[in-house]
Amino acid sequence: MTAMVSAAVFMFSPAAFAQDQGAFGAASEAKAMLLKAVAAVRADKAKALDSFNKGEGGFLDRDLYPFCTNASDGKFVALNNANAGQLLGQDIRTLKDSSGKTFGLAQFAAAQRPEGQLTEVRYLVPNSGAHTTPLPRASFTTRAGDLVCGVGYYPMTTHWTFENHSG
Repeated sequence: MTAMVSAAVFMFSPAAFAQDQGAFGAASEAKAMLLKAVAAVRADKAKALDSFNKGEGGFLDRDLYPFCTNASDGKFVALNNANAGQLLGQDIRTLKDSSGKTFGLAQFAAAQRPEGQLTEVRYLVPNSGAHTTPLPRASFTTRAGDLVCGVGYYPMTTHWTFENHSG
């Protein structure tokens, strides 16, 4: 139960959910931020993680922000979400969505794939704003050295399928 609640808090944007899709990052923007985050980790891991946690250097844009875990133990080392700071140090593999799916396992599985291969993981989370109905959320995740990093976004589609994709 704690993991489910934590997962819900973890994936929320600090802003309340709104009907205006422009208030949210698109899949292409999430993917671009993830690639930028991976490049930052490769250039200077300590500086990158600090920037991610502070939301500096272009690593916080609306509901988009990078998160990283250790590839070895799955523990969060970077997460810029004011609603989920308590997750630093927690194992991503324990996170469950609103339907009970352990989506953190799928995100951690990216550590087993070659560096640079993106995995898209989809899950459901309630929003911290006025909406209590779980909403679709997705994260692009990839390995970056000894880390697994990702950036989540709200897909905003009416025919959203609940499955994992690799690409």
